[in-house]
Formats: sequence, structure tokens, C-alpha cells
Amino acid sequence: MPRKLRNVTVTLDEQTARWARIQAAKEDTSVSRLLGGLLRREMEGRAAYDAAMDRFFAQEPGVHRAKGGALPSREELHDRARIR
Repeated sequence: MPRKLRNVTVTLDEQTARWARIQAAKEDTSVSRLLGGLLRREMEGRAAYDAAMDRFFAQEPGVHRAKGGALPSREELHDRARIR
């Protein structure tokens, strides 16, 4: 079943509109489809980020490490030579 598409009006400054037309031509698509794809990727990226944040904050507070992994020693944490 094809998804229902909605028309929207977008107002762009001349420089942005020119870039969008050129980019759409390079991708052999319309400005409308170009903008739709950009917005969809932004939406999906934000949804993924929000889900990752939810998973992170759902964890119990404390040190998180691989199962059975050792914590670094104090010397390893404060080894300035390794940082440089």
C-alpha cells in the first residue's frame, strides 16, 4: 500500500533555493523529493538518538563495562604521557 504524501509550501532564500535545485539535478530528482528525503533522514536520526538516550538513562547508575572486564587502575587513568 503506497504511503499518502502531503503537499507543503517551503520558502527559501535565493542562495538556498539555488543550492537545492542544483543538488536535486545532481541526484536526478525534484527539489520536493530532495527536501522530503532530507527531512525524513533528520526525523529518523532524531528518533534513533532519542531511543539511545532513553536506553542510556534507563540503566542503573554506576560503572558500565563489559561483563567480566577489569576497571583501569588509578595509574592508568592518570597517565598523562598516554594522553599527549
